[in-house]
Amino acid sequence: MKETVAAELDKTSNKYVLPRVTPDMRMRRLRSKAPLRAMVRETHLRLEQLIYPFFIVEGKGIKTPIKSMPGIHQQSIDEMLKEAEEAVNLGLSAVLLFGIPSSKDSQASGAWSDDGIVQRATRELKKRFPDLMVIADTCLCEYMDHGHCGLVHDGKVLNDPSLEILARSAVSQAAAGADIIAPSDMMDGRIAAIRAALDANGFENIPIMAYSAKFSSALYGPFREAAESAPQFGDRKSYQMDPANGREALREVELDIQEGADIVMIKPALPYLDVISQTRNLTKLPIAAYNVSGEYSMVKAAAANGWIDEQKVVMECLTGIVRAGADLVITYHAKDVAQWLKQPG
Repeated sequence: MKETVAAELDKTSNKYVLPRVTPDMRMRRLRSKAPLRAMVRETHLRLEQLIYPFFIVEGKGIKTPIKSMPGIHQQSIDEMLKEAEEAVNLGLSAVLLFGIPSSKDSQASGAWSDDGIVQRATRELKKRFPDLMVIADTCLCEYMDHGHCGLVHDGKVLNDPSLEILARSAVSQAAAGADIIAPSDMMDGRIAAIRAALDANGFENIPIMAYSAKFSSALYGPFREAAESAPQFGDRKSYQMDPANGREALREVELDIQEGADIVMIKPALPYLDVISQTRNLTKLPIAAYNVSGEYSMVKAAAANGWIDEQKVVMECLTGIVRAGADLVITYHAKDVAQWLKQPG
């Protein structure tokens, strides 16, 4: 800017008159036209970055709407295959599978069974869409009769004994054809345990996408309805992270990298953009961010009431997640975004 000149009193009008200011740098020059704005745009959202989740149930011909997540369903494998074909035709290249078994027990046997719901869904997906990247969520809460992410004794979630079951589940998922294993349990040492088990069983080339900084968030509410995974007692604060702790999140990321993670994840995404950004400065590994169910449902509810423009808000939110440093975004908006990205302009 030119040298600042004080306002002078106009004696005729008895008002202070500001001097004319001439900017030295005109930032608006590159914002004047849509094609110019597109040319200098720094962050681009791409189809290849998006991962679309599925909630799979037993049975056939089942497609049950999830009330708190408009547009998302619990569905049987045959119905899931139809939506997977739609996703592939839209240009999406990766899906994340959550299984909801017909029965649960205290050992999460459905998680590691060769005939488990995720294992069967994986085999069918790879048979029909061999190039589709299938990511298997590796957790125990959906399969446990108590809803926690590990074995429980005397009301406490046991860390070390749970690692064996998680590792066994990961091997079973890899054997079924999963392209990526994604442990979301937040047990200490689970990345090392899973890496060792995969390597020992001939799956040394299967990458691990670690839910490295998974916060104990109030934004998971709709997901727990979708996955039928709410804990039957207590909460998950003894293993999921305190939302107030950023430095601890970076320690979790560093530990997962040391243990062999190939991709690290921050969950949820939008309230933790600072953690995504700091993680980007910490590592050169790919970073995933989970745009979780509560984030999705809030946008859907506001759009349904006419309070926001859904497309513009979703694109702004996801672009912000990528701008913060995420390479991959897990989002229930993925199919909509795929359609919007194909629109001209």
